[in-house]
Amino acid sequence: MKSFRKYVITPAILCAAGMTALCACGQEQGTPQQPAATEQTASRPTAPADNMMPGAAGVTAQPTEVPVIPGEDTKPWVGMVISQSGIDDASFNQSAWEGLQWLEGSMDCHTMIVEAGGDAGITEQEAMEQLVQAGCDLCWGVGVNCADAVLVSAEKHPDVNFAIVDTTYEELPENVTAVVFRAEEPSFLVGYVAGSVTETRTVGFIGGEQNAVIDAFYYGFLTGVAEAAEDRGETIETIAVYTDSFDDADKGYEMAKSLYGQDCDVIYQAAGASGLGVIRAAEEEDKYVIGVDKDQSYLSPEHVLCSALKYVNVSVKQVSEGLLKDDIVPGQTITLGLSENAVGISEDHSLYSQEIYDNMLELQMQIIAGDLTVPSAGE
Repeated sequence: MKSFRKYVITPAILCAAGMTALCACGQEQGTPQQPAATEQTASRPTAPADNMMPGAAGVTAQPTEVPVIPGEDTKPWVGMVISQSGIDDASFNQSAWEGLQWLEGSMDCHTMIVEAGGDAGITEQEAMEQLVQAGCDLCWGVGVNCADAVLVSAEKHPDVNFAIVDTTYEELPENVTAVVFRAEEPSFLVGYVAGSVTETRTVGFIGGEQNAVIDAFYYGFLTGVAEAAEDRGETIETIAVYTDSFDDADKGYEMAKSLYGQDCDVIYQAAGASGLGVIRAAEEEDKYVIGVDKDQSYLSPEHVLCSALKYVNVSVKQVSEGLLKDDIVPGQTITLGLSENAVGISEDHSLYSQEIYDNMLELQMQIIAGDLTVPSAGE
């Protein structure tokens, strides 16, 4: 099982005048730690399908059934559909899964997960319906690949609450809460670092799929590189490619090898589990790679220059708590960024100078103050 990082957080959900702001404060540090597993026994949900796992099960554990015991159980159930690259991608999905673990550790509730897409042998829609049929009170979809499944199930089951991470809808159903991140903001910061340290004046970007979510990573990074180039008084080239998959580490590896061969000495990867192949290529080429969503420096301490952080885990936990406690009114989109402490950059900067780090922090403060706006798409 992949190692997990411990977060020190000061969570707060602020609800006022019909608008909810989620503040998720934290930095990764220390020894990986998970909340203690709780016994997964309840009478309301039926035994899950083969690909459904109790939330407290380890990532590498084989799927198991939730025991059904006699008697009434009023504890709420929170389910999650994870698509494509699986729970152990060391990135976005793993962070969402951690949030579910933390939720179970902090509230008197049950959790379960269904993996869909890829090799799971079940579609996202089928997986979402499994959660509903199992009796979940709140059903999460993780990532844009779950967007259609959440929308269809929400319309079919108006009495069930749904939530989705990383996407929203033009017309948001009243029983759906969307959580989106201004991923362009931490991407700008790591782009500035990349542009400041590159010696070849050529950097790379590897995305999982070319869509609006990944565009935010790319254009934020591109703008940050341009900021560093202006400070240096030099031109820096950014080469962008896409793996068209979030679960193909071999393709990520091949594309990274190609970019490093084109004089890129830093690559920012926003490609889920495909990014693990990029990290492997960085080690072989002795070049830099930038992590995404979680602090991925533990995967290759000498080659992960920094990481763009997105606190999906904190957000899943806090939004779930808010919905279960009726502190959050469903039917809204919650947008999170630097000003909500929901994204950031890894604190360790042992692979680049204090001066670059300080300059980056100054840019971060400008974004928080509203003096600097980072684009999430091209013109």
